[in-house]
Amino acid sequence: MLLSKGFEVELYTGTPAGEIVGLSDRIAAELEGFVREPDSRNVEYTTAPRYSYDQLLCDLVIPRQRLRHFLLKMGNYTLIPGSTLSLSGSDRFHRSDPANPYHAYIEKIYGTKVVTASIHINIGINDPELLMKACRLIRVEAPLYLALSASSPFLDGKPTGYHSTRWHTFPQTPARVPIFESHNHFIQWTEAQLVAKTMQNVRHLWSSVRPNGDCRPYKLNRLELRICDMVSDPIALLSITALLEARLWQLFEQPDLDPLVGSRLPEGSRNDDLVALTAANEIAAARYSLGATLRHWQDGRAIAAKDWLQRLYGEVYPYAKERGFSCFLSPILRLIKKGNEAQRWLTQLDAGHSCKEVVVGYTRRMAERERKLAGQICQNWVA
Repeated sequence: MLLSKGFEVELYTGTPAGEIVGLSDRIAAELEGFVREPDSRNVEYTTAPRYSYDQLLCDLVIPRQRLRHFLLKMGNYTLIPGSTLSLSGSDRFHRSDPANPYHAYIEKIYGTKVVTASIHINIGINDPELLMKACRLIRVEAPLYLALSASSPFLDGKPTGYHSTRWHTFPQTPARVPIFESHNHFIQWTEAQLVAKTMQNVRHLWSSVRPNGDCRPYKLNRLELRICDMVSDPIALLSITALLEARLWQLFEQPDLDPLVGSRLPEGSRNDDLVALTAANEIAAARYSLGATLRHWQDGRAIAAKDWLQRLYGEVYPYAKERGFSCFLSPILRLIKKGNEAQRWLTQLDAGHSCKEVVVGYTRRMAERERKLAGQICQNWVA
């Protein structure tokens, strides 16, 4: 038996010329399975929890195909890759629901810093203390998943100097989130944030990883990894998910992978030191992604993100192979070698292409790849 997995997928809509256009109000009203974000240029769909990677692949691709057909009925519209307003539009907010007070709060406090696209990966874990342990490990290793997924090197038609401009600018809230030592610690901390108004509601915890469930913070059933940029290639996304799942299976068998247990940082300040180390790693991964130098949570030693990922792959591969999903993990090696989407965009920029040419080209490739996958793998897909 595998762990259940599901995705929250945020996408930009726009034109084949790379212009991002707000269409989510109409999409959410007329197309089942899609919801709007506070800014109308984003639209989101959520996949059901699945154990099977084959089914997950179809769950990722088919909604996008349905959305693409709907967009073509509206006009010459498509889906735009990337996780920021790559070519233009960061100067103003486009409200999707002007009457929604929470949307008004988001616009006033954060502006277009939150108008980003991303992938949230949810992994089912019903035991609350095991879930908190999983959140602790994935929290300190979240920068590795950002390094693999970075896809936002442009903003308003210019390179920003960051591979994940999204995570560089995104307002992580509250400003400081501890490593949760237990479920009760998470409950007490959340209640304190709500009283202090540093969180407006239980969903207003915008960190790289959070415990999730139908009645937060009391009833929890899944880990939500929120740090990943929008991964336009479904195969690459499944390989990142397989890395995450295999690492969790390893954790379940090796309790010393709990950072509060296995770290050799000073015990008296370990929680604070891990928070600071991880924050610095997130900054480095946002800037250089797979080319970043990070500090390992075990002892603070410097380690290249690529080297850390190569070692992690070797550690977790037996767990994936034993459970029959190693074929979905193996594309990680190609991703590490060839580079993530941001690195490939910047390589094209260095070769003389403009930001617009890069985005337009990847917009076309994204559509072609999804059509091919839908035809080859999702046999029940009907346009």
